[in-house]
Amino acid sequence: MKKTTLRQNVINEDRKWFVMDAKDKTLGQISTKIANILRGKDRPDYTPHEDGGAYMVVLNVEKVRVSGNKEIGKKYYRHSGYLGHLKTESLEVVREKNPTRILEEAISGMLPKNKLRKHQMRRLRLVVGSENPYEAQKPEKLEL
Repeated sequence: MKKTTLRQNVINEDRKWFVMDAKDKTLGQISTKIANILRGKDRPDYTPHEDGGAYMVVLNVEKVRVSGNKEIGKKYYRHSGYLGHLKTESLEVVREKNPTRILEEAISGMLPKNKLRKHQMRRLRLVVGSENPYEAQKPEKLEL
């Protein structure tokens, strides 16, 4: 009996496109589902060290829901690099300024902290509004 490890070999033409509507969906639940699709964990030939995920289009990112007191209690941080220049914003303020940042940071935190994360995040398309600009790729509709 030959002992060989099966290796996932995914080229860009093999990758599927999925679309999901984030309207009134909980932030954590939708982020988990999207992160698993970007990693390729939904595929039967999943390999942890290979980038075998699909493309993901998320519509209505500004209407994602959070539970509890997170609208004013959850904080987002960014630092300019200078001493004492740590900027803090609540979820409420970030939702007005840049609503895609909410899902982007949640999903990024669920992906592996190595070189694969950058490549997997490039396949994530966050859209403000309900109009899908990626209809030409014929994405499959996903539900939670």
